Amino acid sequence: MHTELFISWRYLVTKRKEKFISLISIISVLGVTIGVMALMVVIAVMSGFDRDLRDKIVGNSSHLTLANYNGINNEEYEKILRRIAPNPHIKGISPYVQGQVLVKEGAKFFAVGLKGIDPVTEPAVTKIKQYVTVGSIDNLNRESVIIGKELASYLGLGLNSKLVIYSPIGKQYSLKVVGLFNSGMYDYDMNLIFTHILSAQEMTGLHNQITAIAIKLDNMYLAEKLKQELSGLLGFNYVIKTWMEINQNFFAALKLEKLTMFIILTLVILVASLNIASTLIVMVMQKTKDIGILRTLGVTSSGIRRIFTYQGLMIGATGILLGSAGGFILCDLLKRYQFITLPSDIYYINKLPVFIQFWPDIALIILCAIAITLISTIYPAIRAGKLKPVEALRYE
Repeated sequence: MHTELFISWRYLVTKRKEKFISLISIISVLGVTIGVMALMVVIAVMSGFDRDLRDKIVGNSSHLTLANYNGINNEEYEKILRRIAPNPHIKGISPYVQGQVLVKEGAKFFAVGLKGIDPVTEPAVTKIKQYVTVGSIDNLNRESVIIGKELASYLGLGLNSKLVIYSPIGKQYSLKVVGLFNSGMYDYDMNLIFTHILSAQEMTGLHNQITAIAIKLDNMYLAEKLKQELSGLLGFNYVIKTWMEINQNFFAALKLEKLTMFIILTLVILVASLNIASTLIVMVMQKTKDIGILRTLGVTSSGIRRIFTYQGLMIGATGILLGSAGGFILCDLLKRYQFITLPSDIYYINKLPVFIQFWPDIALIILCAIAITLISTIYPAIRAGKLKPVEALRYE
């Protein structure tokens, strides 16, 4: 074993009169352990929320949305379909009509979003078929509607109920509820209804026209690349948006919140590193005579600095290893047993989602903890290295 490393280890595990140093070393290890473990668990939960929300948002919408400011008529849609369908990355294409309507049940009025879909092609671009938990999308026709679970509960509706809809052009329609969907997103389940695309065209006055075309890819992260390809293929008359652009404010808020939590909890490790620095300072004071002897035996000033740097890194590394192990265990327990419940009327889920992502989350936590530990050793190590042999040997 390297001489400096061996001396560092001996100083750290001393069992004789330096009991106080051992105690504050243990406290330093525990501080780093708790900081790393807390940071890992919180970031894993934030990553879980991020992934879960992303899956639900993408499940309710398509990877790409293709539109024209002047609308797209049926003939134009067929031309677009023939041009983009051969792309090997495109796995589903479906037209839709979007608008706003007013629904009425008894004395209750509620403004909701209207989405007219093709029940045959829509399951190829969204998870609507999976989300319809009562009834079936296959029963959707011009005289029927599918509504969200939350909206059905608010209006007191069920399967086969009649829903009165007032369209933007002033007409009234009475449609049969043939399905209830539960996407897991409160806003969608409360503020969105699905009708047949022909019904939506009639309600919004867009006869023989569609609002946009939904496109699903084999890899959602290729959306930006496919956007550029389709823009070059179709020209500048069309507006193509990716799922990331449509929800960019939402994902930016999640990213900022995750970064904020990372910074706040990193301060816990920073506080623990002050304990490491204080441990080394006390060690330098108590080992002043030993430092003098080592210097007279030929150990250089840089060698003395390395001894105390290694010692600080050992304390930090022990805390990081224990914290990482504790973090993985706690995350696994949270994921497996889900013993922490959330109020479902406030959050869109009732259990904490946990997703351990080694890169970049866990790797950055470990690297930051190592960097903070290393920084905390700088002052004590420099102080020890500056001691001159004659001055050091004066301390008996």
